[in-house]
Amino acid sequence: MLWYCIGVVILSICSECANILYVVPFTSRSHYIMLKPIGLELAKRGHNVTVITGHKTDVNLTNYHQVMVDDKEIWELTGMKRPNVFTMVDISAEEFHDIILWRGGLGHTEVTLQSPQVKHFLANDNKFDLVISEQFFQEAMFTLAHKYNAPLVLITTYGNCMRHNIVSRNPLQLATVVSEFLDVKDPTSFWGRLRNLYFTVYEYVWWKYWYLEKQEEFVRKYLPNLPQPVPSLYELQRNAALILINSHFSFDGPVAYLPNIVEVGGLHLTRSTSKLPQDLQKLLDESKHGVVYVNFGSNVRSSEMPPEKKLAFVKIFSELKQTVFWKWEDDNFDIKTNNVVIRKWFPQKDVLSHPNVKVFISHGGLIGTQEAIFHGVPIIGVPIYADQYNNLLQAQKLGFGKILQYRDINEDTLRKNLHEVLKDDTYKNKAQEMSKRFKDRPMPALDTAMYWIEYVIRNKGADFIKNPAHELSWFANNMLDVFAFLLLSFIVSAYVVFIVVRALIIIAQSSSTNKSKKIKTK
Repeated sequence: MLWYCIGVVILSICSECANILYVVPFTSRSHYIMLKPIGLELAKRGHNVTVITGHKTDVNLTNYHQVMVDDKEIWELTGMKRPNVFTMVDISAEEFHDIILWRGGLGHTEVTLQSPQVKHFLANDNKFDLVISEQFFQEAMFTLAHKYNAPLVLITTYGNCMRHNIVSRNPLQLATVVSEFLDVKDPTSFWGRLRNLYFTVYEYVWWKYWYLEKQEEFVRKYLPNLPQPVPSLYELQRNAALILINSHFSFDGPVAYLPNIVEVGGLHLTRSTSKLPQDLQKLLDESKHGVVYVNFGSNVRSSEMPPEKKLAFVKIFSELKQTVFWKWEDDNFDIKTNNVVIRKWFPQKDVLSHPNVKVFISHGGLIGTQEAIFHGVPIIGVPIYADQYNNLLQAQKLGFGKILQYRDINEDTLRKNLHEVLKDDTYKNKAQEMSKRFKDRPMPALDTAMYWIEYVIRNKGADFIKNPAHELSWFANNMLDVFAFLLLSFIVSAYVVFIVVRALIIIAQSSSTNKSKKIKTK
């Protein structure tokens, strides 16, 4: 009887296991830090997971298969050498899209589809019950959902996506929600809202009528022999069963979302089992005055700072009682200071988890910002591009962060900001309050992602949770035809009333004139 029960349990578990294709080819390390746990957790739950990825993961799971994408940085794919990223601080959101996102996205999509392992994989006769794809300017990969006749789940490493909102008919809320890669200093002001409207329309029009067509060319070139008819990439995104977004209302603010748009911000922090290296653990433990942690991410490199800004950092750090951990990417750090620890790489989330870390000097990337929030660490942020300013502006508004513009970095501004955050307990208290709010959820973020992914599998695509308005035209969805009819009806009614009143006035005037004539004749 016992073995029978065990067999029934095993069979029931296996019957719920799915064959899942997980498409996360973008080679940015920060993206994969956030995305990796989803594929691993699905495999740990018994699903057979195949990952198209630019990052090899050492994992002892027989049901976790990796198809490698050729390792090329986005800079190589834009047709230019890697720039000093600090020089990009003054480019507009439109220029950032043109130089980096549009060009880099097209280049990386083509590299993915031309990678030998990917080509070999696509040539095989595979079957999948679900396709999960990162949504980051690689829409040609969405066609794999059509190729394998499987529901499509999208996931972003950033938060609210305006393009997807328009496609899926989710409310835009342009007065309070800023486009994901647009920096606006005062988002709710008239000019801020006007700028947000303009950029949302600008990005959507270029994306739909130019960028998607370029992606369609890749589909036709690299994905032949697809089942006919092949839906457009716009249709595939519109019909996505689910989109998981890297946000949470406790930090990003409340936003109205359809049932199939789910917040999973911080999911890579849910079940972290890694430990600090012994040397770093010892340094952190013994830093009785605390630690200042400096890391500008994987793309923005401290080592590319101009000499005057580097010297300003060194001068102010040398005045501190705190130990400074500074991610410095090359060997050319020739200034020796007793309290500064230089490394080319730090295990960031593990460093931030240590209670002796007092402040995080960051570029404001969303992954790092969420790690600081999760562990209750105040931020001094130097935004460079994309969503970094928005993230830091939110941190500043919520009281646990300070924005220091790159062009304003000097000894005075560094000293003022560091001393303020280190000495004023308000920042620490607000950061700890944010940590509690960020963690206070019905279930951890990774479990939320798992629930909704498996929900889509159980319900065979779960079409019923999509907005039925996605079948309507934009004109009909916004009731413009109805409003136009009502306006026209009002105009016609007003005109008819005008004609009738004018006719009555004419008749009345004519009658009065006739009476006057009759009186005169008498």
